[in-house]
Amino acid sequence: MADERAAQAFSERLAAAQRRAGSTLCIGLDVDPRRLPDGLSRDRTGVERFLRGLIEATADLVCAYKPNLAFFEALGEDGIPLLRAALRVVPAGILTIGDGKRGDIDTTAERSATALFEVLEFDAATINPYQGADSVEPYLRDPSRGGFVLCKSSNPGSADFQELDCAFEGDRVPLFEVVARRAQSWNTRGNVGLVVGATFPAQLARVRSIAPELPILIPGVGAQGGDAAQAVRLGAASDGTGAVVNVSRQVLQASSGIDWRDAARREALALRDTMRAALTGAAR
Repeated sequence: MADERAAQAFSERLAAAQRRAGSTLCIGLDVDPRRLPDGLSRDRTGVERFLRGLIEATADLVCAYKPNLAFFEALGEDGIPLLRAALRVVPAGILTIGDGKRGDIDTTAERSATALFEVLEFDAATINPYQGADSVEPYLRDPSRGGFVLCKSSNPGSADFQELDCAFEGDRVPLFEVVARRAQSWNTRGNVGLVVGATFPAQLARVRSIAPELPILIPGVGAQGGDAAQAVRLGAASDGTGAVVNVSRQVLQASSGIDWRDAARREALALRDTMRAALTGAAR
């Protein structure tokens, strides 16, 4: 598996995973012991059972899983072992994205990249580019590992900075467009992506026009109000791949009862089919 991974750029691995699964769905693993369904203890054992059951129930419907690192860090000393246990359950060929939105000077970024890619063995990570190109570069050294650069986030407050009017290359554009253009120039190894929220469809469409081939990780579907079909239509590249539509609570909290596995699968299946139909319609 390691040799196969090393032979492909991350963008190629993602496209292959999406074609193999016939899916653009990514499930976010934002596990909260307080919200575990009935029949599961609110402790390490319950969290591990939930994550295993969720992954086993949905693995054939997704192209990726995205553990939100803050949710595991909040579990204290159990967090990293639980994260490792969950990653071991993910079948080969399905990508994993470490969502920590890391960003720091180059020496710290190097250690963070080592932790995410070599220690935890994620296939990709989310990156905050606020400190510039040298803070992003360590995450991009291995072409087989992806770096999703935070561009236009799904939260309402994203406009505070990301919509600021900036002078860039003789033009006036919002800051998120500057990020998209910079990320496009960083993609020399085929492993740069962007994070753009489904809650801002006009901005998503704009980013896709700026970066026609970069993968786009699209959070904000479901509980935050984003529309899955619209997100995949606006976010996919011309070949139908490249949009990684993340859904967390809609799947994880599909049921609080003992039917939680079946409920999670039903939600994931409906989302996959909705996005598949949207792409098919867009191609006509």
